[in-house]
Amino acid sequence: MNYELKIMNYYYLCSDFHKNRIADMLKAAFFDLDGVVFDTEPLYTKFWEQQGQLLPLPIDNFAKIIKGMTLVEIFQKYFPDERQQQQIRSNVENYEREMEYRYVPGCKRILEQLRASEVKLAIVTSSDAKKMSNVYRQHPNLTTLFDLILTSEDFDQGKPAPDCYLSALAKFNYKKEECVVFEDSFNGIKAGRNAGIRVVGVATTNPKEKLMPLCTDVIDNFEDKHTEQLIESL
Repeated sequence: MNYELKIMNYYYLCSDFHKNRIADMLKAAFFDLDGVVFDTEPLYTKFWEQQGQLLPLPIDNFAKIIKGMTLVEIFQKYFPDERQQQQIRSNVENYEREMEYRYVPGCKRILEQLRASEVKLAIVTSSDAKKMSNVYRQHPNLTTLFDLILTSEDFDQGKPAPDCYLSALAKFNYKKEECVVFEDSFNGIKAGRNAGIRVVGVATTNPKEKLMPLCTDVIDNFEDKHTEQLIESL
């Protein structure tokens, strides 16, 4: 066997080992949508701070407080007036229709790497189906990249309740220790933890130092040099 062929065989053996190693240790990865898959959190922060001005009494950091909550839950807690709800719902739909859904740096590459390693992938989001139709319009291949997409219509209580992640576990029928959650918001992190699943914090929305005490690990984004080592260690 010549030298080049030996190198090629060694490469394929290493690739198969790497693939099987990840698949043996990690069966499924659950991703929040905004701030984890798509870099939309700065846009939502701006939007919800504006909506927060409609409150009778101002609330500091309103946009951060509601992250991870469903629209229905936001209405129930902060905007009980039906006319106000209708106006905000219209504002949300118009805003999301025009939004640009750009991947968080490195996220798509990591998703493809996990998929090649036969890890099941799920989006678990508090967004509703109408918002997702706008996402699919810009990213029609999203439904083929992920094995499962759960929206607010698929569970009773939004984050920080564990319902959404427990639903994802039930769909895949894996053990909690065989899965991992990627989240950027405090409510989302609490939801993953309340479901008993390992949580990796993505510091796109909140400072890394504030996420670290709450998570198994924290990355800046999916281009973080630490991410590759982290994926292999899961």
